[in-house]
Order: sequence, then structure tokens, then C-alpha cells
Amino acid sequence: MKKILFIFLFISANLMVAKESSTILQEPELLIIQKADTVKLDSTNIKELVKNEAEKDVEAEVKATKDKIVEKLKPPAIWELFSFWKIFWALIFVIVGYLVIRFTISLLEKYAEKFTNQRITIKGIIPIIKIFGWIFIIVLIIVGIFQPPQSTVLAVSASLGIAIGFASQDIIKNIFGGVIILLDRPFMVGDKIEVGSHYGEVVEIGLRSIRIVTADDSLVSIPNGELMNQSVSNSNTGEANCQVVAEIYLPITVDTKRVRELAKESAQVSKYIYLNKPIYVLFFNEVKEGRSYLKMRLKAYVVDIRYEFAFKSDMTEIVMKELLSQKIIDPKDLR
Repeated sequence: MKKILFIFLFISANLMVAKESSTILQEPELLIIQKADTVKLDSTNIKELVKNEAEKDVEAEVKATKDKIVEKLKPPAIWELFSFWKIFWALIFVIVGYLVIRFTISLLEKYAEKFTNQRITIKGIIPIIKIFGWIFIIVLIIVGIFQPPQSTVLAVSASLGIAIGFASQDIIKNIFGGVIILLDRPFMVGDKIEVGSHYGEVVEIGLRSIRIVTADDSLVSIPNGELMNQSVSNSNTGEANCQVVAEIYLPITVDTKRVRELAKESAQVSKYIYLNKPIYVLFFNEVKEGRSYLKMRLKAYVVDIRYEFAFKSDMTEIVMKELLSQKIIDPKDLR
């Protein structure tokens, strides 16, 4: 019995020792597992913290950029743009620019009037100087004196664009027509042109209209927009000389050969004739008031377009005088 009890106690003791040893062996493994879990949790938290901080930094930068853009786009106070001294210097620039442009144009006009062959070329430069001179002055005043911020320039440009688009369509049309005339150059200052019922010398080409002086010394303004939709006849196309046509009605029985020779000689003796170009004499049959006539057209070139009508009158007078003096026609035939 004692042996059995001893064996039982011995076995119990061994079992307890084995249990304790197994517990001791499991503790390090548990510690290692807990530490691994802790490390995983710490790395995850760090990543989330870094991500959150990065998002906060990005949001702060975006907000700062927005604030800067808003600050730049915010227009300044009106008194900052239009101070007394800025307006004063702007007026000085306008006055000086006006005087310089007027002085330059007057010099060119005086020089052009002295030289007939270069007159039209020189006067063709005048509208270009005038238009681009004022554009330069305006840009200089805006950029150099007022110096508006970009936001103001954009706002004003948009407002002007809308206002001009709705309320100033005709003005835009005329200005566009003026630019096209300056670039395409269908005529220049000094040319003799015919537009509709108006015929005369071009004395000014502006952004809104052109001005011509007619034979009756009337100044006619024609909007550039109308010129874009009409045919324009140019008599001299930049040259000082142009063709002049004198029409004379003669009896149907007249000797056309003698009349042709006499007409050419009459044109050649005129002080306004330009002899470097040919003279033409043409005859046409026309019926007026039941009678048949020969219409003679004497075509010759005048030395200066400003003497066009004087040359036409001079040729007519000389031809009629010679026809009557040489008795080629009878005065009764003219009744």
C-alpha cells in the first residue's frame, strides 16, 4: 500500500513539474506573438498618421494657393488706379502725342505737295502713322502710367467686349472696314475714286470713314462699312496721272479721219497733257431726239489728277474751236 501511495505521489509530482515546464516554455512564444502584433499595429498607425499629415499639408497648400489667386484677382480700389498724378501724366502724354502726330503729318503733307510724283505715296503713309501712333500712345499710357493688374484688364476687356458687341456693331463694322482698307489698299490718300454717286479725291482714310473732295469742292464722308459692300472705281491707282475722257457730239456726215487727227493735236497742245501715255479717239453712233449723231470720245492722260476737269474742259474747248475754225462742222449742225 505504501508503495502504491509512493508511486502515485511520484507520478503526480512529475506531472506538475511537466506542466510547469510546459507553461514556462509557452510564455516566451506568447511574448513573441504579442510583440509581433504590437509591431504590426504600430506600423499601421504610423502609416495612417503619415497619410493624415500629408493630406493636411496638401489641404493647407491648396488653401494658400486659392487665397493667393483670390488676392491677385481682387481688383484694387478705384482711387489707386486713377490718382491725380496718373491722370496728370496721362494728359501730358496725350497732348505731346497729339502734337507730335500733327507735326509729323503736316511735314509729310508739305513734302508731298512739293513733289507730284511722290504725293500719293507719301499721303498713303499718313493714315498709317495716325492710327498706329494713337494706338502706341494709348498702350503706353495704360501699361506705363496706370499699370492696371491683370484682373482689372480682363474684367474691363470682357465688359467692353460685351458692351461693344451689343451696342456698337456699326462702329466695329466701320473700324474693321478701315483696317481692311489699310491692309488691302484698294485706294490711297490722293487717289480719285468713285463710290456710288460720289466721285472725288480721297483726302483722309480713318478707322470710321473716308473723306473725299468732289468736283464741286464738297467734302463727303463715307463709312468704311458701306465701302465693304460696294464696288469702288479707282481712276489712277496710286499714280499722279489718270485718264480723262472728253465727249463731243458731231454730225453723222463728219469726216472722221480729219476729226481724229485734229482731236489728237488738240489734246497734245494742252498744258495739262501727260505725253508718256497714248491718246485715243473713238467714235460711236447714238440716236438722240430722233436724230443720229456721232459721239466722239477723246481719251488722254492728265499730268496731275487735280487738273482732271480743267484738262477735260481744255480739250473740249480746243477741239470745238478748231472744228469750227476749219469749217469741218457747220454751226447749224450743233443746234
